[in-house]
Amino acid sequence: MGQSGRSRHQKRARAQAQLRNLEAYAAQPHSFVFARGRAGRGVRQLSLDLRRVMEPLTATRLQVRKKNSLKDCVAVAGPLGVTHFLILSKTETNIYFKLMRLPGGPTLTFRINKYTLVRDVVSSLRRHRMHEQQFTHAPLLVLNSFGPHGMHVKLMATMFQNLFPSINVHKVNLNTIKRCLLINYNPDSQELDFRHYSIKVVPVGASRGMKKLLQEKFPNMSRLQDISELLATGAGLSESEAEPDGEHNITELPQAVAGRGNMRAQQSAVRLTEVRPGGRGGFLWQPPLQGRTHSCPLSLQIGPRMTLQLIKIQEGVGEGNVLFHSFVHKTEEELQAILAAKEEKLRLKAQRQDQQARNVQRKREQREAHRKKSLAGIKRARADGDSDAEDPGAPPEEEGAGQREEEEDEAEYFRQAVGEEPDEDMFPTAAKRRRPAGHPGKKQQGKQRRLDRGSDRRPLKAKGRAQVAQAKLGPGGATRTHGRGRARPPKRAA
Repeated sequence: MGQSGRSRHQKRARAQAQLRNLEAYAAQPHSFVFARGRAGRGVRQLSLDLRRVMEPLTATRLQVRKKNSLKDCVAVAGPLGVTHFLILSKTETNIYFKLMRLPGGPTLTFRINKYTLVRDVVSSLRRHRMHEQQFTHAPLLVLNSFGPHGMHVKLMATMFQNLFPSINVHKVNLNTIKRCLLINYNPDSQELDFRHYSIKVVPVGASRGMKKLLQEKFPNMSRLQDISELLATGAGLSESEAEPDGEHNITELPQAVAGRGNMRAQQSAVRLTEVRPGGRGGFLWQPPLQGRTHSCPLSLQIGPRMTLQLIKIQEGVGEGNVLFHSFVHKTEEELQAILAAKEEKLRLKAQRQDQQARNVQRKREQREAHRKKSLAGIKRARADGDSDAEDPGAPPEEEGAGQREEEEDEAEYFRQAVGEEPDEDMFPTAAKRRRPAGHPGKKQQGKQRRLDRGSDRRPLKAKGRAQVAQAKLGPGGATRTHGRGRARPPKRAA
């Protein structure tokens, strides 16, 4: 039987391909989209809709709590490879949208003049086309009218371009482009139109009835006598289905695109369907600007949509110098004064850091000198024989003093009970010590008085004393152990 499974070269090639895919995915821009503060239900839903726009290169299930600060989010974003923050906030008068570039900025602050949620856009459409396969790839970004209107406009265009991965037009797969994000800049009102569309390509060159047959949903031909009526006249088709195509939305496909009839090197049309007024959104969408169909071949809007106005541009992440402001304009002298104040602040900060570093070094040297001095003193004291330098502990003679005293008491009790001197191996420690002759101590006097009082009692019978002696000796004449495991001598029977 042949060897089952993949070969060694196949496994190696598969592992290398997976590694390349991970590296390519990590090199793409990633984002966090969340709302801060008391934003309200509508703004929080708008943040969730923005996450759908940024998929799949965003944290879909991101949860930011009230106690989490912006520094906490920045600290988490670094290990995860997050490059942008999209933050929504709300005040008593306006709603703001901040676009931050990590880790060093800049920060663009927009005011949201109007917005409409996805559910409101979908409810205003007669037919909507939105499915999960559209969100497996990043949308196609289209910027319109971002011309030479100033450095702040150029910076806005660069920030929006860096939000999404770059596209190689010679190698891109058209089947991965299912959505389009259009950002249009109006130089007169200085507002941005944020629109999100779904892209659909349909073949051209066939009759309206043939196009209907090519669709997934088969038309209703119950009122027709023959299929030729549908192919010839296109009977039963609505105006939107019979929309005429022209040069503005017809193109030749360089690749085969998913869909019936969309073959390579054949002409297909990409239509633009406008949203009808009367939706429940925050505002009614106006007709598209002149020339928009030429800039972006779109099919159907899926939302959300916003009207933004740039307020200011800051140098850092949520802080720093204000590079541009729409309402506050400062003179050259004021800018120079602000720059000088910031430089002075940075100089004082560097001075404090240097002073702190010198203090730390000085304290470290003092601790090292004190340690060396202490070690030298200890060595000198040991050489002189000073007992105060290091306590060697109690001598071995004093350690066993308590044990010897206890064994001497046992030996004395043996003498009083038996009337003979104990053997040397019975109490080895007590046998070495010789009690000097002289006046007995208080302990011996107390023992003597107890023995005298015991002699006045009624003597036990001989048989009972023998039984007591036998009980203390234990079975077989072995002595029982008491106290520290030493044998207590048997009492002699009277």
